[in-house]
Amino acid sequence: MLFKSLEFKNVVGQKVKVVDIPVLEEGSTYKFMIQVRLQKFISAIYQETKPKKCYSFKEYLKKVMKWPDYEALFKVDELKNNA
Repeated sequence: MLFKSLEFKNVVGQKVKVVDIPVLEEGSTYKFMIQVRLQKFISAIYQETKPKKCYSFKEYLKKVMKWPDYEALFKVDELKNNA
């Protein structure tokens, strides 16, 4: 799975970085849900007066998503015979 990061300045003018944002295919069933949650996450960070410098979107999703959905989204195909 590919991940992207996003960097912006908040209300106070501090640089904030959000990492581990999954890049999903157009036909993915989770694309809309991830877009909405990312928008909500960024707006919450934007309003903070003392934000951290770096946030992990993947860790945020782990807290707010149901576990079966989280596993299905970030499933890692195991390689056969360590190939």
